[in-house]
Amino acid sequence: MMKTILAAVAINALVTGLVIAQDSEKKVKMADLPPAVQQAVKEHSKEGKLRGLATEMDAGKRVYEAELTVSGHSKDITFDVDGQVVSVEEETTLATIPALARAAIERAAGNGKVLEVETVTEGGKTFYEAQLKTGSKKSEIKVDAAGALVK
Repeated sequence: MMKTILAAVAINALVTGLVIAQDSEKKVKMADLPPAVQQAVKEHSKEGKLRGLATEMDAGKRVYEAELTVSGHSKDITFDVDGQVVSVEEETTLATIPALARAAIERAAGNGKVLEVETVTEGGKTFYEAQLKTGSKKSEIKVDAAGALVK
């Protein structure tokens, strides 16, 4: 009986956690964006194709994300309510990032595989984020140009 109750509580917590995670980012339409964000999205999407728009809360503030395809790769730009760029995440290749960052990512991957690499610019700083896969386990690493871990 106790195990059944504990299992039910664990399942409920898991489902609740999934619902909360799904609610964190909401797909929106251009008309749902504040005018300043609409203008910023239009300006930034000139260089590529707009795939989608989303909004979410980030550190207690509402932000808006434009998902673009530029020259065949993904580029996500996040804006604040005033249309100012908060961050840019752009898909890249391991070969094009700084050598020390590349070496740190390759060390972290070990015998695994690097699935995706992005250049991320946020708060005036640039770092490199890689999705790794070792066996069936996926992980992520963020490093700066010198190869130091970014938290």
